[in-house]
Amino acid sequence: MRRGAPLLGRFRHGYVAPAALLVAVLLYAPFLWTAYLSLTTYDGLEPPVWNGLANFGKLFDDAALLTSIRNTLIWVIGTMVLPVGLGLLVAVLSYDIRGGAWFRVPFMLPYALSGAGLAMVWSPILSHGGIANVLLGVDAAFLQDAPVNTFAMLAVWTWQQLGVNTLLFVVGLQSIPKEPIEAARLDGASGWRLFRHVIWPLMRPLTAVVVGLALVAGLKTFDIVWVLTQGGPGRNSETLAVTMYKETFVASDYGYGSAVAVLLTVVTGLASYLYLRRQVTAT
Repeated sequence: MRRGAPLLGRFRHGYVAPAALLVAVLLYAPFLWTAYLSLTTYDGLEPPVWNGLANFGKLFDDAALLTSIRNTLIWVIGTMVLPVGLGLLVAVLSYDIRGGAWFRVPFMLPYALSGAGLAMVWSPILSHGGIANVLLGVDAAFLQDAPVNTFAMLAVWTWQQLGVNTLLFVVGLQSIPKEPIEAARLDGASGWRLFRHVIWPLMRPLTAVVVGLALVAGLKTFDIVWVLTQGGPGRNSETLAVTMYKETFVASDYGYGSAVAVLLTVVTGLASYLYLRRQVTAT
């Protein structure tokens, strides 16, 4: 071993041990405990009673869970299309023009609000007989009728996330080398052709990251739904995260709530893995 290197060589694992221990305590240990509770009947008071896979069997017979899965799919598709697509559009339209940064400011401001704070702002707007009804001249129940309530909340989410996606795409546009664009322009490419065949392929790695973040965000949507509707009326606007919360902390059925949590974790992990694997294969 070279002189000066023994310290690094002997203790290299010790450098990462504190971080690894912290991750194990704060992430893996709670997940293992949740996985254990999913195999039990537990109300938070009496000791857990082992029931095997009964909670997971209950998942397939729960009509409310099927509704939350449907709503979660709407959220996933919506978050991967609307905030990402509109963010890309705003970034392209405001890039390399005079005053483009000021044009993006109104889209950035909503991102400063938390999801719960944003929902509080939009609650009187979307409520029955609220501001949206008055401005549109309609008598619509935006937060009562399914799946309209899910689409309404998705619009609120889009309004919040549009700014940060715009910023990410602007950074991606700024990182593109000038030479390919200038060469394409000399060959007569402009407008949509220039974007489709030159700019868009060069932004593909960043786009993969933005879409991946949107995928995970859609799967774990909770705060906006909880503040605006609490999963109602009834249970028609629940997502998997809201169902997990209500079963665990409202109904005090920790075993079944843990089963929903395990299902959500597995779906999120599997979806992320398949998406990232597809991106790696494509490159």
